[in-house]
Amino acid sequence: MAADSASASGRERLAALADEPVDHRFKGLPPDAEGLTVGELAAERRNLFSGGFTTPLLALSAERLEHNLRLMETYAERHGLVFAPHGKTSMAPQLFWRQIEHGAWGITLAVPHQVRVARAFGVQRVFLANELVDPAALAWVAAQLSADPAFRFVCYVDSVRGVELMDAALRGVASSRPVDVVVELAAGEGARTGVRTEAECGAVADAVAGVDTLRLVGVAGYEGEVPDADPERVRAWLRRLTALVVDFDKAGRFAGAELEEIVVSAGGSAWFDAVADVFAELPELSLPALKLLRSGAYVSHDDGHYQEVTPFVRVPEEGALQPAFRLWAQVVSRPSDEQAFANAGKRDAAYDLDLPVVQVVRGEGGERPADGISVTSLSDQHAWIRTAEGTGLRVGDWLGMGLSHPCTSFDKWQLIPVVEQDGTVVDYVRTYF
Repeated sequence: MAADSASASGRERLAALADEPVDHRFKGLPPDAEGLTVGELAAERRNLFSGGFTTPLLALSAERLEHNLRLMETYAERHGLVFAPHGKTSMAPQLFWRQIEHGAWGITLAVPHQVRVARAFGVQRVFLANELVDPAALAWVAAQLSADPAFRFVCYVDSVRGVELMDAALRGVASSRPVDVVVELAAGEGARTGVRTEAECGAVADAVAGVDTLRLVGVAGYEGEVPDADPERVRAWLRRLTALVVDFDKAGRFAGAELEEIVVSAGGSAWFDAVADVFAELPELSLPALKLLRSGAYVSHDDGHYQEVTPFVRVPEEGALQPAFRLWAQVVSRPSDEQAFANAGKRDAAYDLDLPVVQVVRGEGGERPADGISVTSLSDQHAWIRTAEGTGLRVGDWLGMGLSHPCTSFDKWQLIPVVEQDGTVVDYVRTYF
């Protein structure tokens, strides 16, 4: 597949999402919309609260989504960073392309399936933040590289054994070019993946240099795994990462590889301010540095974990992300003055970091703040609600809840309404987990 045809095919598939039938597969959509396509339902611009939608229902704020996309675009530009947001957060090709249209260099992903989704929808630059040693996946990547000269693919290596396995798999397939790799520096002892010491990083780089199926293009890591992370420890590790790329460059490890740039990459959603600061200190290399930031949770942000840890708390002058998710559920039982149950549970709401937070109540009197109402636990399909005296909560009321952790919110919903502030549903986001 040629580059132009690959991109065109992906765009056609993206447009074809509007032709998907609305049916029983998609939670919360109006039963009377069955038989319509997603595009036809979007064109009706139904109201989320009066248009026949059923609970539980997850919605994305159209205005807040756009705000977050613009904020991170301008942040990356301001700090001289190239942005490849982590797509595993949403696994939504429509959002991948909105991120790219808002300046993203490409999309970061974690496993081969996710790369296949991105490629199916025409994404031309993929950073795989993992070592890839699966022969079948490597054969597929090699075929993609051969078929599409414009496709850029970069992945981690974090062991000599990994290099050997990748080389063995790739030697058995026809490919027009090697697979680009970056050596992953571990965030410390006891952290997640990555090479533990700089000496071992050199050994892995030597192993890459010894094969013609791989090409060393830089270094990378994930500062979110720094043990007992605080600003000082995170910056110290990031300086190890930038020192490593400088040492590799001085040793000539990137020479003769026909590179246009040297990749140095980090950046989750909690410490990208530190990444920006330390990457700004990077001295000039023999080639231009591609300073690649990979933060992904920003696209929807949240009302829990990331609201607390986002760097914008530390640098408010840079702006503020806005939580774009709201989960709507209905009160289905009110057994006592102190207790109620709503019809959304673990199958609908993220709960791995924090429980949902009840923010508003919609009832016969309109919408009001959810003062004195809180979620205490979740069953599979129920939220356990504690109510203070005088809340006036009734069976049939709708509860609007904020969620914590976007990555485990998106993956519970295949089709998510995008809603304007007045309740008008203007689009639907399809996910592929």
